[in-house]
Amino acid sequence: MLHLTGFGHLGTNDPARVLRQDTLLAGGLLLLDAAVALTLHTGGRRPDSLGWSLLVAAHLPTVFRRRAPLASFLGLVACVAPYHALGFDHSAPLFVSMTALFTVAVTGSPLRSLVVGGGVVGIMLTVKFGQGTAEGAQALRITGWIVAFIVLGVYVRVHGQYLASVVERAERAERTREEEARRRVAEERLRIARDLHDLLAHSITLIGVQTSVAAHVLATDPDRLDRTAVAQALDDISETCRTARGELRSTLEVLRDTERGDGRGPLPGLDGVPDLVAAARSAGTRVEVSVAVGADGVPTAVGAAAYRIVQEALTNAVRHAGPGASVRVELETDGGALRVRVTDDGIGSAGGPPGFGLVGMRERARSVGGTVETGTGAEGGFAVLAVLPLRTVVPDRRPDPASVHDAGTVRDRRHPSGTGLVVVAEAGEGAVR
Repeated sequence: MLHLTGFGHLGTNDPARVLRQDTLLAGGLLLLDAAVALTLHTGGRRPDSLGWSLLVAAHLPTVFRRRAPLASFLGLVACVAPYHALGFDHSAPLFVSMTALFTVAVTGSPLRSLVVGGGVVGIMLTVKFGQGTAEGAQALRITGWIVAFIVLGVYVRVHGQYLASVVERAERAERTREEEARRRVAEERLRIARDLHDLLAHSITLIGVQTSVAAHVLATDPDRLDRTAVAQALDDISETCRTARGELRSTLEVLRDTERGDGRGPLPGLDGVPDLVAAARSAGTRVEVSVAVGADGVPTAVGAAAYRIVQEALTNAVRHAGPGASVRVELETDGGALRVRVTDDGIGSAGGPPGFGLVGMRERARSVGGTVETGTGAEGGFAVLAVLPLRTVVPDRRPDPASVHDAGTVRDRRHPSGTGLVVVAEAGEGAVR
């Protein structure tokens, strides 16, 4: 409404346009007041040259009513007061006077409007009743118009503030929705990155080991080539590639399909652990498995987190434990939580760049409110211990402490296999410890 009437800061921010609009308004009000002075003549004498000069001058401050509302009103009073004191037609400056009062009310606080309106009414009634009862009665009729325009101005101001607050709330809600959408996109990108890392690191590691086996068989004794061993190694490579291609396709469908849920498809669970063990064994690693929990007793999200943790732990063991190492995988329920323990008796390697596998395991655990501890085992080698609650919890969605600090515990230890820093993390607030 303020925008439609042109009052207040909601009109326009172009100073030239404001000046042009208010100049046109001043001219229009002058024409209306001049018509009243020439035709109606409800009281007082007709304006002479001085009266017309004062009447025209009273309209000039209207040009600056939005730049300086109160100063414009005082300029009007400075011209209208002598106009009325000289006894000229009292109805002539009606339109410009009411416009000035409305401008003061719509651009200022209600208290200022009350003070200005009360001052105008008080002065007018004092002067008019001093001139006689008839003049005072006529002034009382005009008082109603003054009060009406001030109340209208205050209403327009309050209503404009209400509309502005509604718009602000809508904009704030829109910003909240955009931030939530960005957060969801970031979470989905992080999830895809973890899936791709787990899939590719595991598959490429197995392919590398299986290729090394085939190359070793070919190079050891070409004259007595063990074709069966070579064929088995190549078959294992082929099977690993097919499995990796299928999982990669499922993961990439998330990026293509945005209409059917989250596009994840069935999440891998504990029923997929035997396949991980078989793949590690095909790479020449001795693996023992102990499962003391049924897959039906584990929530889907917890089973998926356990699957990925076992997958990453086996990948690290195949890469870093060294030849002849053995790995033990244990899964059991204890006190309402699934405990995942993967240990090896390997010797590791002397160095290597840090990777994302350990951080990924921690994020998997945190997503279901669990914890992961990694480090040197009690009898050497490397150990991974994850505790994942079986009951539903609110996952900790705070950023990874690898990028920013949070309430998790981070201890700097060196992986004996040279994979960089080992992070021992505890779940943040809201998670089951």
